[in-house]
Amino acid sequence: MNKFLYIFILVFLFSCKLKTKTAETYIEDINIEEEKPKRYSLTLIAAGDNLFHETIIRTHRENDTYNFSPIYTEIKSIVEKADIAFINQETVMGGEEFGYSGYPTFNTPQSIAQTIADTGFDIVNQATNHSMDMGRNGLHATLNLWEKIEGITVIGARKTGLSRRITVKNNIALGFLSYTYGLNGFALPANEPNLVSLINRNKMTEEIKALRPLCDFLIVSMHWGEEYLLAEPGADQIDLARFLADLDVDLIIGHHPHVLQRTEVLIRPNGKKTVCFYSLGNFVSNQREKERVLGALMFVTFTKEGPLYLPRELSISDYAMIPVICHFESNYKNTKVYPLYSYTQELLDKHLLVQLDKTMDMNFFYSVLTRLGTKMIMHDPFPSQ
Repeated sequence: MNKFLYIFILVFLFSCKLKTKTAETYIEDINIEEEKPKRYSLTLIAAGDNLFHETIIRTHRENDTYNFSPIYTEIKSIVEKADIAFINQETVMGGEEFGYSGYPTFNTPQSIAQTIADTGFDIVNQATNHSMDMGRNGLHATLNLWEKIEGITVIGARKTGLSRRITVKNNIALGFLSYTYGLNGFALPANEPNLVSLINRNKMTEEIKALRPLCDFLIVSMHWGEEYLLAEPGADQIDLARFLADLDVDLIIGHHPHVLQRTEVLIRPNGKKTVCFYSLGNFVSNQREKERVLGALMFVTFTKEGPLYLPRELSISDYAMIPVICHFESNYKNTKVYPLYSYTQELLDKHLLVQLDKTMDMNFFYSVLTRLGTKMIMHDPFPSQ
């Protein structure tokens, strides 16, 4: 071998070895100073159907205004302490020109919007079977109203743009989508086919897949199922929940049946878990059946944990229901939502429905909750705050 070529090869190999060693030393230094794992958490509360019957409107009129704040005073401390709070606003708020009304086509006074915000809610679902009760103009007026309320994000309905919404809190990004099974026979405007998000598997697949990479946790609100089907969801709900789990959804918030249904954990194809609350029941209503005055607040804790430069571990570390009672008395006065843990026998004795149905007692409420097989929180979930 040529002497000069031999010397060149030796120098080349030696220089490569130096570079490799230098790189190894650099990597070791980074590992020594690696950031310690950080843990972030976020609590999400969700309320079921905020359903305003004519009796609620009538009994909360003060001169020429409507004050709905007293309905929420007993529940406000829970809602406002959550990092994020969701509510299903069942009815539209088109304004006085449409005429205020209850069942079957609802139009709620617009003052409820500010009350919802003042109670502590952040995410408002407007995709329900009553979204088009006042037509296109009534829903547009509702969306215009929400635009004026600070701190509110509306899902499920929009005048223009994409349906997805992303909320970031405590370094955790929550992605929201919402769908309803139908519109009570009303049609969407021909030139606004996306005004309300309807359950359509092709469209849902497209939207969920687009949102999934943009958030830590993906949450879907579902207005679905058969009304008044207590405890157990219907086959259509179970099938749709499996469909959503297969699309890598983390949490499903169900409403519309007006009664409580159980919670289920579904295992996704990637091994992760989807938590499904099939129905949270009524939050506010004056329906006259004992099953429909018992509802619940969903309580979920999200966690995000791990060092800065590596993928974070994401999980739902806790989930439960906080049972609530919608109380109202003779002539539908004093409508108010109470957490069950602070609801007394004295209050129950005053409930209008006890006068109509003597089987409505505390034992009935607890028997329904037992059927659900879901963890219940029977105390203040934020005692130290």
